[in-house]
This record gives sequence, C-alpha cells and structure tokens, in this order.
Amino acid sequence: MAENIVMPQLGESVTEGTISKWLVNIGDQVKKYDPVCEVITDKVNAEVPSSFSGTISEIVVQEGETVAVGTLLCRIAVEDQAIAPVEAKRSAAAQDQGAAEVTTQTATNPRYSPAVLKLAQENNLDLSRMEGSGAAGRITRKDILDILQGKRQAVTTVPKAEPPSKPPQPEQSEQSARDIPQPSVSIDTLSTVHSPFNQADETIPVTAIRKTIAERMVKSKQEIPHAWLMVECDVTNLVRYRDRIKEEFKQKEGIHLTYLPFFIKSVVEALKEFPTLNSQWAGDHMIVKKAVHISMAVATDQALFVPVIKNADQKSIFGLAKAIDELVKKAREGKLALEDITGGTFTVNNTGSFGSVLSAPIINPPQIAILTVEAIVKRPIVIDNMIAVRDMMNICLSLDHRVLDGLVCGRFLKRVKQNIEGYGTETGLY
Repeated sequence: MAENIVMPQLGESVTEGTISKWLVNIGDQVKKYDPVCEVITDKVNAEVPSSFSGTISEIVVQEGETVAVGTLLCRIAVEDQAIAPVEAKRSAAAQDQGAAEVTTQTATNPRYSPAVLKLAQENNLDLSRMEGSGAAGRITRKDILDILQGKRQAVTTVPKAEPPSKPPQPEQSEQSARDIPQPSVSIDTLSTVHSPFNQADETIPVTAIRKTIAERMVKSKQEIPHAWLMVECDVTNLVRYRDRIKEEFKQKEGIHLTYLPFFIKSVVEALKEFPTLNSQWAGDHMIVKKAVHISMAVATDQALFVPVIKNADQKSIFGLAKAIDELVKKAREGKLALEDITGGTFTVNNTGSFGSVLSAPIINPPQIAILTVEAIVKRPIVIDNMIAVRDMMNICLSLDHRVLDGLVCGRFLKRVKQNIEGYGTETGLY
C-alpha cells in the first residue's frame, strides 16, 4: 500500500500550484520531511516535503503542470512496504529512460533558475562551461556558491575573440581612390537593410507564477466592485526629520531608514480607529480581524511577492524598518517561508519608489482594501495666502464597495494623512 503526497495549500486563498521541478525520481529513497518537488504559486515558491519515509513509486503530475490544492502529486511506498520486484524493474527502466531524455534535453536546451542566472552574471561565470550537481546535470545555486567559496574551480567568461585583422592594402593616392568606381546603392536598399521593421519579434513564454498572478488579478477585478479615493499629504517635516537622522540610524542599526516604516505606522494607527478596513470578505458575512498584519508588495525581476509584517500595530518605527528589511531580503533571495506570506489583513504598497504620483491598486482578496503611497515631489502650495514650496505626496486607497462606504474610508484616509503630517523632530523611533 502506497501513501499519497498531495498539493498543499501554500497560503490563504491559494487554490492551485504549479510543479516547477521534481527533486526525486521513481525508485528514489526519501526520508520523512525530505523535499520531493518545488511548487510555484502566486504568493511563494516552496518545496513540498514528504510526509513519509519510503520509496517513490509513482509520479503523477509532471513538471510545468498546474493543479488544484489537494491533487495527488506522487505516491510513496513506505519503508516496510517495498516495491514488488517486477514493479521495481519497470520503475528503474522508466527512470533510466526518463533520465536519458532529461539529460539530452538539458544538454541541448539548458534551464537555469533566476537565482543561478543572477549569481552567474554578478560574478562573471560562464554557465555553459560548468557541470552541475543537480538532476540531469542541472546547475544549482549551491554549485555557484561552491565556486565563489573556493570549493570548486571557477570558470570565468571567455573573452570575446577579436575579429581577424584585414590584410594590409596597398596605398593609393587620393586621386586614384576617386578614380575607382563606387558601387551604387539605392536609398530603398539601405532602408530595407537597416529598417527596424525587419527585425523578428521576440516571444516570451508566460511563467507559471505570472500566469497565476494574472488569473488572480482578473478574478479580483471581476468579483470585487472597486472604488477609489485619494488624499494629498504635506510630508515636508517628515522629509527634514529623516534627512537629519538617516545616517546616524544606518551606522547604529545597520539598515537604511526609508519612508515606508513611517507610512505603515500611520496606517496601523488609523486601522485601530477604523477596524472595519482590517476585515475580510467571506461571502455571506465579513470577518473583522483583531490582529493587524500588513502585507507589502516586493518586486523582483521575475515575480511579485507579498510578504506580511505580523502584528505591525505592536511594532515601533524601528521594528517596522527591521521587519521590512528582513522580508525584502528574503523575497529577493527566494527564501520566503509559508509563514512569511500568509495572514495579511491589509496591504500597503510603496508605488512611489518607482516615481508614481497616482495609482489605482487592485485589491488582494480576501482583504477588502489596499493603500498606496506615491512619490514625494516638491510643489508650490498656498499656506496662509502665501505660496511656499513643500514636499507633497498622494496616498491612494482602493476599497471593496460591498463592505466599505466612502464615509468611513474618507475618515480613514484623513486620519492617515494627519498621522503622516504629524511626524517631526519629536517623533520617536523606538
């Protein structure tokens, strides 16, 4: 009797996942908690561990397939239930054939993970001249780290060969050069040769995680009646305060003091006053969450992750800055765990880091609101009938109109604005 390994639910509202890579083959021995495959969802990349010790007897879902939560992925014959000799031979033969096919495919069309590509580019390593320790010779992140740590011999990028020099030509006088007939090339011919319209279009396949994000965003817009509000904030005092203390903070704490922890602190204080925005939609009822767990978007070259700052309302500005720094590093290094991306009750997105001054974000269900903080720009503002140049910023809120009305959201944004504009020299960081 074989035990089943099924697709786990890797996060709230996650209904499916994509097998990105199998870490075992049929016939492999695994121990309990050993990873058997890598799974991609719209929230996280994770390894699926084995719940049993035994032998892989069947792999049901192939790499690249997207299946629902609870779908059978593979079967394991537990240790005291060995595979029958005939089945073992068949499994071994199938494994050898599959390994040969994978090896051939890898040799002709190697696949590298984003982490491997990034490390190789940063350290000038030629992946095509390396041998990997992964399945079918695939190069892993550990292989790159071993090279960088001196455990293996590094292979640097081969310098490009210089084009062969042209043989020396006999000298000609200026007059003789003019006498040589020149080939006539029409303007039409030149425009045809150099025209950008003749270049072939590039086809970029949609990754599993991008496909999942797209489906969730479409579902959010189709099911949630989005409404939108925007408020303008004067952050001049905050800008001056941060400029004065950021270098000292960096030297003392070892991390950068950005504006984001100030903004998140303003939001969580407002959520205490307006807890309805810290709710979840559940079909025929809504759930007001007591804990305040702030989701924040972290973009990488390959995907968008939404890690969660747990109990954000209990953290100081320093505590928020530290939590943000840790989660951003984990996201960009591909080390986010399940607990890092689940439980969010409200989302704050720093779109201003890209220079955006206005945005209408899409709600991340089952949450019912999302707030963006935009770029800080200097603008002329009228104060006491006089024009002054101030540091200004917009904050934008998308809300689920099934649950929230403009009145409570307007008051919420007004409170966030007051909190942000209240920062100054008396603000405590700890």
